[in-house]
Amino acid sequence: MKAILFQKHAGPASFIETDRPDPLPDPRDLLVRVEAVSINPVDTKVRSGSVAVPQEVDALGWDAAGTVVACGTETSLFRAADRVFYAGTFTRPGANAELHLVDERMVGMMPATLSFAEAAALPLTSLTAWQLLFDRLGVAPGKPAEAPSLLVVGGAGGVGSILIQLARRLTGLTVIATASRPESRKWCLEMGAHHVIDHSQPMPSQVAALGAAPVSYVASLTHTARHMPALVEIVAPHGKIGVIDDHDTLDAAPLKAKSVSLHWEMVFTRALFGTPDLIGQHRILNEIAALVDAGVLRSTMTRRLFPFDAETLKEAHRLVESGSEVGKVVMSRHPTSFE
Repeated sequence: MKAILFQKHAGPASFIETDRPDPLPDPRDLLVRVEAVSINPVDTKVRSGSVAVPQEVDALGWDAAGTVVACGTETSLFRAADRVFYAGTFTRPGANAELHLVDERMVGMMPATLSFAEAAALPLTSLTAWQLLFDRLGVAPGKPAEAPSLLVVGGAGGVGSILIQLARRLTGLTVIATASRPESRKWCLEMGAHHVIDHSQPMPSQVAALGAAPVSYVASLTHTARHMPALVEIVAPHGKIGVIDDHDTLDAAPLKAKSVSLHWEMVFTRALFGTPDLIGQHRILNEIAALVDAGVLRSTMTRRLFPFDAETLKEAHRLVESGSEVGKVVMSRHPTSFE
């Protein structure tokens, strides 16, 4: 098979294509023919060396959609020819290859209404957003009359795009997103945000001017350390702040006066530690697929790149690192949505 490898601690020009033997599935593995991958900030961070992975991980790609071609001896959830989507794990090479191995407990049946490229935009961000909203922040699905507000810092990114949709469609929360550019503001509103404020300007006064319900939940998806003083001021007493971005240190002491709790969400935790609830990822992805097929959620793919090769991957990384993209950048083997 062909694989696109990367050199650690290097720029986007570090990708090379190579041939290697087709991988063989372990008992719980699926062997997937990869049709599309989406590029996340974590891909660029691993490539640049700011996020460490095991030495044997020489291919990136932790968001994929494709077709099952073989199943391990102990699998039971899928069979050959199933169309699937999933986020992988740091402990194994990524999906920037023709064929890829993944534990079936981390895989969902792909939405029937989406193309491979549209589906590849969803797994990692959907898992992150779902776990952050429902597991870490403890929001219960449903629409109570007196629901508080949720502030989503960085609403136009991949996770924010899904989180806004989940909160707007499945809960009664008032969704306040942040965005600093006209195009990202427009995107947040399209995803379902009730209000959009500018995180490049003082946020507490903007939130107060909305006259919305108290902000009991904050999902801080980017530049948390920079925004923390404002978030401390905004969040209501006994509120919760959820964080996904990387920090050498993060001072939580200012949260004490309001008895505000801080919650980390790391999408790879189940796979990294082999937790007993690993199959939770399978269940969440199947739920996401059902919501997409029901018209409740939509794909967040905003740019499809073709063909599936090293040069295209270089351009995808450049776009993601530019910080100017909304939604998700996808690399596909197919030039159109007719797959």
